This record gives sequence, structure tokens and C-alpha cells, in this order.
Amino acid sequence: MEIVYVYVKKRSEFGKQCNFSDRQAELNINIPPNPELAEQFVERNPVDTGIQCSTSMSEHEVNTERFEMESRGINHVEGGWPKDVNPLELEQTIRFRKKVEKDENYINAITQLGSIMEHCIKQNNAIDIYQEYFDDEDAVEVTDEAPSAKTINVLRDPQEIKRSATHLSWHPDGNRKLAVAYSCLNFQRAPEGMSHESYIWDLENPNKPEIVLKPSSPLVTLEYNPKDSHVLLGGCYNGQLACWDTRKGSLVAELSTIEFSHRDPVYGSIWLQSKTGTECFSASTDGQVMWWDIRKMSEPTEVVILDIARKEQLENALGAISLEFEATLPTKFMVGTEQGIVISCNRKAKTSAEKIVCTFSGHHGPIYALQRNPFYPKNFLTVGDWTARIWSEDSRESSIMWTKYHMAYLTDGAWSPVRPAVFFTTRMDGTLDIWDFVFKQCDPALSLKVCDEALFCLRVQDNGCFIACGSQLGTTTLLEVSNGLCTLQKNEKNTASLIFERETRREKILEARHREMRLKEKGKAEGRDDSLREEEPTFHLEELVTKAEDEFFNIIYSELKKKETEAMKKTKPKQPGLEADEEVEGEDLGEEEGDGAQAPT
Repeated sequence: MEIVYVYVKKRSEFGKQCNFSDRQAELNINIPPNPELAEQFVERNPVDTGIQCSTSMSEHEVNTERFEMESRGINHVEGGWPKDVNPLELEQTIRFRKKVEKDENYINAITQLGSIMEHCIKQNNAIDIYQEYFDDEDAVEVTDEAPSAKTINVLRDPQEIKRSATHLSWHPDGNRKLAVAYSCLNFQRAPEGMSHESYIWDLENPNKPEIVLKPSSPLVTLEYNPKDSHVLLGGCYNGQLACWDTRKGSLVAELSTIEFSHRDPVYGSIWLQSKTGTECFSASTDGQVMWWDIRKMSEPTEVVILDIARKEQLENALGAISLEFEATLPTKFMVGTEQGIVISCNRKAKTSAEKIVCTFSGHHGPIYALQRNPFYPKNFLTVGDWTARIWSEDSRESSIMWTKYHMAYLTDGAWSPVRPAVFFTTRMDGTLDIWDFVFKQCDPALSLKVCDEALFCLRVQDNGCFIACGSQLGTTTLLEVSNGLCTLQKNEKNTASLIFERETRREKILEARHREMRLKEKGKAEGRDDSLREEEPTFHLEELVTKAEDEFFNIIYSELKKKETEAMKKTKPKQPGLEADEEVEGEDLGEEEGDGAQAPT
């Protein structure tokens, strides 16, 4: 079938027929230039012109013939027998075979068919198209391409007074947009006139932000709702929690009241896995974790005080810097504190004191990043001070793996969403490190100098190919990593699991050994204390000092006497017959002098 449409129009409706002919050029009018207008001419340099940067799309229609398929079945039964021969009777079939084999045409037909069948059999023996040649190969696929990353885009803060990019969030549908929170985290050092705005960028148009978010206070955190991509949750510097709906504009849709909000900046805000998709929780350095429902943000639905002494005293609570919540473990959440301690909490506990389950201590400063491994939730990553550490919930006294101590402070980190053995860290010297502990454990697989200023935050796209890094001057750099770093390798899950289990087992053995040594030392110390209490000797400080001085000077004096006697022996002339007696007398004299010597006081 062809797509044909006929337009019908009479010839008389076209107008008069045009007849063209050649002729010489004619000058109809000549307008000389006006010098007054030439003086008013102003040259534009540079000239900004908007151009279309999207890809050209076109639509075509093609007439094709429909291909019809039909499946048919065949019942295979023994055939070729005449009607008067019953194939089930063995005697009749044998008699008929003997009769056919005596025919001359039978021999010719078998000879011709034999060569064809031999050719087909040799083809089947040469190549088996169904054979799996590398089925037993279990080695990890190693790509020849070296780990690499390249810069794709740079999103710069449009404000004249630069601020730090403190948090990033990818759009949940398609990852075409990136939300960036801007603020100054230096206490009472924010420059005058600094803007409070944060932006949502469209990666296809990096010159201008797509949406401007206007909070009452600068945003420290900003998170997309995974169920509704139009809703964003932001934690403000003044402790309030704000919510936006991009369909309603740039202004805040919901805002928590100040009296029920945090007292310090909101450093962590995460959406919860709920049926309504409106529940979230936040944490701050004031030592509180609060649960919210964005439909009614007048006050939090629940508050947990991070007091590891379990006395529920806010003045003794540890300040929260980072949060972690895994949807597969809905009752558990983890908090990274500014004291270098990770607190594991259980939300469904009956009392507030029981909600703090255990703690993990291993960093010397604030924990800026805390994230569970997406493939093995029992293992989690922490980034703080000069190292990144990998922990196991089964080993609480120490981490099972850690990086070397860097010269620059570490600021953020995250796991790869597609590879269980890869994670990323950022440093204060502007370097992005990509670690692959299956490939190399002592050094990062790739270190990339992103910018000259400090990197404050990073976020990995869901497919693991793109990484966004935010810097101190508000510049967000978008990087694309090589295929080897964002493609799951063969047997990588099993290898990573074996490494985690091996290191956890090793740490348990070391913990048991240290526990035994501590018990032995404690027992010795207690026995020593008991013996000291029984003896109770009385010493005076002056006597001890005098005795030590006497011993010291005695040792020095005896050494000097020995050196003098040795020197006298070497300088005294030897006489025959008296050598032995003189030597003996000299030794006796030296001993007597040494015995009778007293140290000066």
C-alpha cells in the first residue's frame, strides 16, 4: 500500500502563465550613503547570538510489506512402506527390505545420497555452532583500557559573590538535571550581600540555571524526592527544613517552624521509603535527628537525641554531620558525628535510650560521608580526617579496610552504584580519587586533579558513568569515567564478598587477641597494686636523689681510675725479671685505690 494524496486545482486558478527571457541589467534607483547615519553607527564587540544547540530531529514514513510468520508442527512416524506392508510386523518388513535391496535402482540411489550425507556429516563434525568454548573460564575480565575520566561540563555559580557548593542531587528520572545547594559554612564569615539562592541545572543548557530556588536561609543540603521528581527537600543554614514543588515556582512550598527546627545548620536530610513518599528525616550538629512529614511541617513527628550515654541529655549529645538510610533496612539508620564516631540507631525501639544500638569509633575528626555498600549493606564507607574507611557491622572495634593517610583533608565519598569494589573520594587539594580495591588496595586506581580549589561534595549518577563534584568557589564539574570503572566485571560480586568476609574474619581474630592481652595486663596491674599495698614502702624524695647521685659519681670515678691505670701500664718501661711482680703490684694498687675512693658530694 502506498501513501498517495492527489491535490486537484484548475489551470485557470494558477494565474497568468509566466514567460521568462534574457535581458541586460538595469539600474532603477541609486541611494548614496548618508554621512550623518554613518557617525551614529556603533560597533558591537563582542556580539552574543543565541543558537540552537539541540540535535536535529526528523520524521519519515516508509511503506513496507508486512512479513507474516506461521508455525507448523510435523508428526514424525516411520513411513515409506506400501499399504499392504504393516511396519509393526517384523517378518513383513524384513521380506520387503530383501526385495528392495535386489533392485538395481536401489543401489544407484544409495550411491548418490551417500556422497551428500557424507558432506553434511563432515560439516557437522568440523564446527559445532552450539558448543560453549569458554564456559569453564572463571577469570576476571580485564580490559586493556586504562582507568580514565574526562570533564564533560562545568556549571559555574552565576553570582558575583562566590559561595561553596555544599550538596548535589541528581534528578531521579533520566538524570538530565542536577540540583546544587550553595552556602558558606564558615561560622559568621559569610560575606555581605551573599545570595541565598540555589539552582537546578539542565545539563543540556549549562550556561544558565533552569530553576532558581529562593530559600529564607542558604541551603546546606538539597535532595530530590525519589517518588516525585517535582519535589525537593532542603536543609537550611538556620536549622529550618524547606520543601519545593517545581511546578509551583521558585518560592518555598512548605517550611518548618523555627521553634521546632534544628538549632544548628542541617547537614543531613534524607527521604524515607514510605507509601506516601512524603516522609523524611534530618540531622544537625545540635545532636538531634528529626522525622518530618512534608504535608504538615509545623513540628517533627519524632526526635532522637544522639547521647551515647543514653541519658537523653541534649548538652551531652554528639553533633551529626552525615546521615545514612538504606531502603532494604527500613528500621535502621546511621549517623556520622563531628567527634569521629558512627552511631547505629534503631527507629522502632520502644524507648529513646534503646534507639542507639552501637557505635563505631575510628576517625580523628568529623565524618563527612557515610554510605552503605549498595550490594552488601552490612559494609559501609566512612570518610573523615585524612582517610576513608570500610566497616563491617560484625566488627565494631575497628574498620576492616582503610586507605593510606593523605596529605590533604578528605571531604566527601561515595560508592559506585554499579560496581561493589569501587568508591570515590574528594580532597581539599581539588583531587578526585577513584578506588578499586579488587585491582589495587594501597593506592587509588585513578587520581584526577579537578580544580585548584578544595572539593567539598560529590555525587555519582545512577548508572555510575557520570560524577558531579562541587568546589569551594561554587563550581560544579561533571566528569565521565571510562567503561572499565562503570561496568560490572565478571565475578566481581563474589570477589568483593570474599574480600569483605576475609577482612572481617581477620579483624575478629585481632579483636579477640587484643581482648586477651588487655585482660592479662589488667590482671598483672591488679596483682602489682595489691603487692604494693601490702609492702607500703616509705621513701623520701631527698634520699632517693642523694642515693642516685652517689651511684652516678661512683660509676664515673671507677671508669676514670681504670683508664688511668691502663695509661700508666702503657707508658711505664718494662725491666726483665720484674715485669710480672710490677704488673701484679700495679693491679693491686689500682684495685685498692678504686676500693678506697669516694665520690665527691
